[in-house]
Amino acid sequence: MTLLLAVFLAGSLLLPALIRWLGAQAFAVGALIPAAAFIHALVLTPQVLDPATTPVESYPWIPQLGLNLSMVMTPLSWVMTLIVTGVGALVLFYCRWYFFDEGREVGQFAGVLLGFAGAMYGLVLTDDLIMLVIFWEITSILSYLLIGHYRRRAASRRAALQALLVTTLGGLVLFVGAIILTVDAGTSSITALLADPPSGALVNAAIVMLLVGAISKSAIFPFHFWLPGAMAAPTPVSAYLHAAAMVKAGIYLIALFAPVFAQTGPWRPIVVSLGVFTMLLGGIQALRETDLKRILAFGTVSQLGFFAVVIGFGTQAAALGGLALVIGHALFKSALFLIVGVIDRQLSTRDIRELSGVGRQAPVMATTAFISIASMMGIAPTIGFVAKESSLTALLDAAQAGEPWGLVALIGVILGSMLTAAYGTRFLWGAFWTKHDKSGDRMPDTAWPDPPVGFLSAPIILAGATIGVGIAAPALDVMLHGYAVTAPDDGHGTGHLALWHGFEPALGISILSILIGIGFFLLTRRTGWDAKPRLLPFTAADVYYAVMRGVDRLSVLTTTLTQRGSLPIYVGTIFVVFIAAEATALVMAGTPQAMQLSAWHTPAQIVVAPIMAAAGIVAVRARKRYTGVVLVSVTGLGMVVLFATSGAPDLALTQILVETVTMVTFALVLRRLPSRMGEHNASVGRLPRALLAVGAGATMALVAIVATQARITEPISVAFPQLAYELGHGKNVVNVALVDLRGWDTMGELSVLVLAATGVASLVFVSHRADLLSSTRALPATSRRRGDRRPLIETVDGPRFQTAENRSGNRAWLIGSQQQKPENRSILLEVIVRILFHTVIVVSIYLLFAGHNGPGGGFAGGLVAGMALVMRYIAGGRWELGAAAPTDAGRLLGAGLILAVGDAVVPLFFGLAPLQSVVWEADVPALGHLEFVSSTIFDIGVYLVVIGLVLDVLRSLGAEVDRQTALLRERGVRV
Repeated sequence: MTLLLAVFLAGSLLLPALIRWLGAQAFAVGALIPAAAFIHALVLTPQVLDPATTPVESYPWIPQLGLNLSMVMTPLSWVMTLIVTGVGALVLFYCRWYFFDEGREVGQFAGVLLGFAGAMYGLVLTDDLIMLVIFWEITSILSYLLIGHYRRRAASRRAALQALLVTTLGGLVLFVGAIILTVDAGTSSITALLADPPSGALVNAAIVMLLVGAISKSAIFPFHFWLPGAMAAPTPVSAYLHAAAMVKAGIYLIALFAPVFAQTGPWRPIVVSLGVFTMLLGGIQALRETDLKRILAFGTVSQLGFFAVVIGFGTQAAALGGLALVIGHALFKSALFLIVGVIDRQLSTRDIRELSGVGRQAPVMATTAFISIASMMGIAPTIGFVAKESSLTALLDAAQAGEPWGLVALIGVILGSMLTAAYGTRFLWGAFWTKHDKSGDRMPDTAWPDPPVGFLSAPIILAGATIGVGIAAPALDVMLHGYAVTAPDDGHGTGHLALWHGFEPALGISILSILIGIGFFLLTRRTGWDAKPRLLPFTAADVYYAVMRGVDRLSVLTTTLTQRGSLPIYVGTIFVVFIAAEATALVMAGTPQAMQLSAWHTPAQIVVAPIMAAAGIVAVRARKRYTGVVLVSVTGLGMVVLFATSGAPDLALTQILVETVTMVTFALVLRRLPSRMGEHNASVGRLPRALLAVGAGATMALVAIVATQARITEPISVAFPQLAYELGHGKNVVNVALVDLRGWDTMGELSVLVLAATGVASLVFVSHRADLLSSTRALPATSRRRGDRRPLIETVDGPRFQTAENRSGNRAWLIGSQQQKPENRSILLEVIVRILFHTVIVVSIYLLFAGHNGPGGGFAGGLVAGMALVMRYIAGGRWELGAAAPTDAGRLLGAGLILAVGDAVVPLFFGLAPLQSVVWEADVPALGHLEFVSSTIFDIGVYLVVIGLVLDVLRSLGAEVDRQTALLRERGVRV
């Protein structure tokens, strides 16, 4: 099972590439994976039916929390697995024809659809409650991508976001409930939790939270509105997610916990009342829709309420009938959605007012639809009839036994069954009947182009299975018995699934509900009730959008009150909160008993500290921006000296590189600002600012003094040298700590760097995010003009020939500098950069690999390489930067992050902890003994991310600002 889950993941990653190669035919290849999982589940049937041989797999995940990657195939999860994989394989196969004209453009869709099937496979098989929540949220995210497949359509985007917000909100509530249950039960194992269920008021609250998650996922009122909106998705998504898989996740959760918790106080009132109301609401609205998919969508909402009532009722007979209902619904509703997809593809319409006479022209498809609707209504010999009769019997027994919620459920199911027959008839009439216009004249038949046979194969198979499973009801009864007996016996036993139970009350109720339902449909058509405006002036979707508008307005109001556009106010607020919070903590904590303060630790501090303080004071008095930046950098360079003289060469190296890069970044920014401070907005309130600055500095000093005096135990850093050598296989404690001992922190910092680079670039690339400079090739080429040997420069502004004005000889030290004006060039600088660039790159690579045992590392090496790019940019301008780094900065950032994450994940496949280092040693002739530590790969990722960050800053604050400035000057704007 775990292996198949990994195959789903791998297949979802490879299928987009296969789509680009084979086109829509690759869907058939993708269908092989869920088909294999379906066959695997069938092979395990004897083990599943025998409680002593239940298939179980478990692997440790987070042992400290008792969480395991465990999977178990019980009768319930076995049924859900067959539904998820069987219908999933047929839907993927169906996509082969549905997307025949989109071909290679649906690669992402194919990968996401297969990934969703894998997520559902994991959800129904996992035996860990926390893992179930994780799979739950994965399905929400993937369904968002599938529903919003047509991302250029506003309706698709709105529907996708609506479904994501509703199901994610329910998932968060579910997560809280799962945590409470896990803590109270002392285990996250679902099997253990159900075997010894906890109780109490807190557990009841957790159960309510689980139900909130279930009803939001399964579109039960008041969360029902997202499902009809999701019909903006392609039809295969509707057939799979909204008939067989995603909406069944909530029903599966109810079925999982109903046998144990249905007897608790809040369970039945919530499940039965909301389920009955949803049945009636969905059924009534289905009778008012004119779109075939929306008829089925509201019908699905109604059916989901039906399942929640029956399978959530919590008795053995109800559990048996409810699980049979779930099987039947997956078969007939998927078939109906796929049939609608065929109609839509062939006719480009789903409006029942535009369809007439299709049934005569497409008898096979019409027959398939009739069989599916018959199963939905509960007509023999389909599985729908078998399941409906068993469910009615279970609720009738409960009502006769005096159970009040049993009576409510029985009445609700009877009324819902009538509506089911009514909208089922409406679907058949709307899709296949010959209609008449308002004057009574017969409408001309809609021209019907016959679809490929393969296009109809999936719904035909599903409709055939509807009858086949119904006929095999006795065998199905045996297979579902193992789940039914997990519920408490109410005195009526588990009941039986059979095509014929004799003339029982349930049979009469079923026949009567069907006849009344058909009559009700005819009445709505005769009276025109189905075409009248909606009953209420608003719908649930209107309420949702009103709430969202309210949230938007509240956020705007909050932003207006708090975000005033004043940087001093923002910074001042931060410092005021800092001083107030830390001062309160210092006062409440008291003063340490013994204050041991030293005037200095090294003689260098006596010299450097006063210089740093003086530079800070003078920086406050500076009037020119660049002067202030230089003076602030003096304090940073002073820290370099302090680190170097305190035995921290790594920190000193990193600090000086950071200061240098920061200075360059400031210089790039200051080009677009007035040279003097206060030219446009003069500084005001100097005294409050000075007091705030003194307060922040004094508070920080006190915090440092108290923190250094407050330690009462030996610090963990004492063990770092030994840990670095034994665990990280390196002698440089700082570097090993970054890439091994505290690798997760570093990975988080890498993510921050990527976000920072993206944010800076997004602020500058206001019109587009395309990195045109990375495609610049400033290499000399020969003109094709006869006799013209001038070098050709290809730039972002187009190809340009060198002329006497932009050429300083036949050769240049830096080819990109030829695009600069003569007054902006420095031959001496070009020569130095040409000589030193490759040497600096080599030094950066040396620091990268030497950092494990000596000063350096990926961060320092990346900064040195970044400084080499800075040299090229300063000497040759933006064209030279394009020649020095002919790649997009985003690729470097992404590649670096992938290497770092890969170095964390790969050890898991070998039974190791994330980020655990492995060392390879070998004796190489002429080179001696060599070692390679796997954490070096992580360091290479850091190296690439840092280079990407510097390159993105140079591209945005440097090259792009240059381009914008030149463009403004060409337009005559003074810059």
